[in-house]
Amino acid sequence: MSYTALARKWRPRTFAELIGQDHVRRALVNALESNRVHHAFLFAGTRGVGKTTVARILAKCLNCERGVTAQPCLECASCREIEAGRFPDLIEVDAASRTKVDDTRELLDNVQYAPARGRYKVYLIDEVHMLSAHSFNALLKTLEEPPPHVKFLLATTDPQKLPVTVLSRCLQFNLKRLPSAEMAAQLRHILTEEGVPFEAPALTLIAQAADGSMRDALSLLDQLIAFGAGKANESEARAMLGTVARDQVLRIAGLLAAGDAVELLRYVQALEEFAPDYTQLLDELAGLLVRVGLQQAVSDYAGDELYAPELLAQLAQALAPEDVQLFYQTAIIGKRDLPLAPDPRRGFEMTLLRMIAFRPAAESAGAGSVPDRRPASDKPAPPPSAATSPLSAAATPLSTAAPRPAAGCPPAAGDPWSAIVKDLELSGAGRQLASHCALIGRQGAVVRLALDPRNQLLRTPATEERLVQALSRYFGESVRVEFQSSGTGSAETPALIARRASEAELASARRAFDEDPTVKGLRERFGATVLTDTVRPVK
Repeated sequence: MSYTALARKWRPRTFAELIGQDHVRRALVNALESNRVHHAFLFAGTRGVGKTTVARILAKCLNCERGVTAQPCLECASCREIEAGRFPDLIEVDAASRTKVDDTRELLDNVQYAPARGRYKVYLIDEVHMLSAHSFNALLKTLEEPPPHVKFLLATTDPQKLPVTVLSRCLQFNLKRLPSAEMAAQLRHILTEEGVPFEAPALTLIAQAADGSMRDALSLLDQLIAFGAGKANESEARAMLGTVARDQVLRIAGLLAAGDAVELLRYVQALEEFAPDYTQLLDELAGLLVRVGLQQAVSDYAGDELYAPELLAQLAQALAPEDVQLFYQTAIIGKRDLPLAPDPRRGFEMTLLRMIAFRPAAESAGAGSVPDRRPASDKPAPPPSAATSPLSAAATPLSTAAPRPAAGCPPAAGDPWSAIVKDLELSGAGRQLASHCALIGRQGAVVRLALDPRNQLLRTPATEERLVQALSRYFGESVRVEFQSSGTGSAETPALIARRASEAELASARRAFDEDPTVKGLRERFGATVLTDTVRPVK
């Protein structure tokens, strides 16, 4: 049994089925309904946007046996033969293969004769810009004053190459690239009609990869269905297109927000085993940053199939707007410069490091201590809670490993400073400074913090001011911060607590993997060896 490709099976047959070209459809429908049809049309646009399709629909409208109409019947002999490509009065010419002047003259020799079957003799010349200068000269006179029974439909992907004398004799319609959302909606409709299971993010990826061409989108969809054994799932779409998983892009964005260069480079090294296309990865990162910027600018931005609004809201809170703009600009410039790098991975790593190093002035001072930073959490901090503050204005709890508090400040169990840092409206280097401090105590409007000497570079006038403002908002009154130096490694900071928790989680995962019965069986039967560094806890 023969199979018809989706691009052919779902080619629009009438103007009503045409998508994304409303400006062209409206003009042609009005011309047909008012019986004011020009003798020469030029359809220009990139590949796969519907130039030839529009021309064939117009040919059916002109030669339908029920009369000239904007809605051909699709049932008469003329409509069926035009669709089958065997209508004698529709002469389709590929100008790319018939560029010589003799070919054009031979074609025009029959213009004077009446149509054999239809109402009009229609000449459809595809890729007309490929004709030679002499061929255009031979065409000009007939194109300007054709017999009343002749219509010329010209199609081109490069109208700039046509002589102005030809352009002036045609009605020109520029067909636009189709928006990704519109193409994804059409793909969803097609798969629903075809009864093929699909995932919405897969169709969004296909639509983006098609770059405005509906024909390319349908060809990729055909390939995806074959690749996915009759299904159109996101994982298969990413594997086929060579794109990385959303979680990986989100992880990179989260590490950029935390400014953790060490973990960022470690993660890029782990990605190497997937052999990613680093140009595509920068594209994905830039696309995510665009959505984060929209989330920050438009409060009710709903996201799309690829990234849920909850994820975008978390990143929008973790990243300052100026950081989003810088990261986006650096990503697209890095994509341009990637072919000049020693190798793609090094170019990608340097692009990420450039994002951290060139943060705005308020953030850049913290970049000097990036190698010693660790993210306090993989997730951005939620907004401040309305619950009772862990640190009241009257009492001053202490971090368990912090230096002795000032007189009159009673100690308290637990680590209230970690809870406070979690609720602070801080991001970037300001949050890093808070995470590497330990609470000594608070007395009146003064909050005293201990800072490890190794992290003194985090303390700049800009980051200190951000921390003071965040604490003032948190306590609901103006406060000031005093810093004291703690002994190296002696302060129990939120960053240290999070790091120990992460290490404990990793150790637990490795123990569980090592004790798994299947792993033990593989060791005993095949002498298998566990690569401990590749074991990671499941998030």
